[in-house]
Amino acid sequence: MTNTKKVRCCIMRGGTSKGIFLLKNDLPQDQKKRDQVVCKIFGSPDIRQIDGLGGADPLTSKLAVIARSTRPDADVDYTFGQVSIQEPYIDYSGNCGNISAGVGPFAIDEGLVNAGETLTTVRIHNTNTGKIIVADVPTFDGKAAVAGDCAIDGVPGTGARIMLDYSDTAGAVTGKMLPTGKAVDVLDIPGWGKIEASIVDVANPVVFVRATDLGLAGTETPQAINSNPDMLNLLEKIRGTAAVMIGMANNLEDALKRSPAFPMLAFVSKPADYTAFTDGRVIQAGQLDIVSRLMFMQTMHKTYAGTGTICTGAAIKIPGSLANEMTGGAADKALFQIGHPAGIIDVEVSVEQQAGAVVLKRAAMSRTARRIMDGYVYIQE
Repeated sequence: MTNTKKVRCCIMRGGTSKGIFLLKNDLPQDQKKRDQVVCKIFGSPDIRQIDGLGGADPLTSKLAVIARSTRPDADVDYTFGQVSIQEPYIDYSGNCGNISAGVGPFAIDEGLVNAGETLTTVRIHNTNTGKIIVADVPTFDGKAAVAGDCAIDGVPGTGARIMLDYSDTAGAVTGKMLPTGKAVDVLDIPGWGKIEASIVDVANPVVFVRATDLGLAGTETPQAINSNPDMLNLLEKIRGTAAVMIGMANNLEDALKRSPAFPMLAFVSKPADYTAFTDGRVIQAGQLDIVSRLMFMQTMHKTYAGTGTICTGAAIKIPGSLANEMTGGAADKALFQIGHPAGIIDVEVSVEQQAGAVVLKRAAMSRTARRIMDGYVYIQE
């Protein structure tokens, strides 16, 4: 007698993250029951996620639920979930740009979108934010292409270049590119004091602070930050304080428990030489417009979030923001190079000034994605 249930699933790498892709119709309609099934699929809560498919790392404990779109201007609906490793909880408060890179190829391969001869445009409705992401996916023989010459730091080898346009994502969560209406706010951090921050909401909200204001160089490795509990605590307090300010949490405890993934926090600095922790390459200041380290799920991101990339590019274009300050006059460009712990990520951004406000016209980046496996995952009922 069996007490297990099987659910169709697919494991995909999207950009520098890896996620479990599920079809909405294969899951319970009731949200509570659905989340219980998803947590069992991932093996959460458990710090090793040993009894499920999660990889015991925030960058691999990610969920994508896909369905035919409920909107006439989109091809598919895509819901992102950040599955907690230590708690029976899934954070749906924002999107993941890297996992978004896998949505177009998944939709094509599953027959939700008809493949073009060499390139297929997939309009993705991200249900977390209500925004449209446009993915241009190379296709071959009726399926998403995998082989290509696009290399992204943090992923071995090369793949087919997927272009993701986030032009529609200004104010993705809060409704405004600048949730407070200011390019710079002053946050009062319990046990620390006041610190300047730029809170920007494009693709996902990100809180930007100067690395030097934290006593950091800005070129720290994930190990250096993640092994420093005092710094982790301070960074979470800053993130939580900003979350309360923009209405995403009621207090610091609420921010940690109910919105642990978003807003993200980045500490930024001017271009500088540093060594990529993944392969020992020297990243030179002359290659960069800005250096940034991103906090995600209370630890430093090993590379850089896709939505964080889009938001950082947009922040550079906002006069007076801390990200703008770090570029040293390079903000007039349309293509920016962001230095992260594993290398460099590029982002294309263009804006217009309308009635004294910055209006986003284009925000795009290139990613690669690959289906790793598909079949059934077995869970205990």
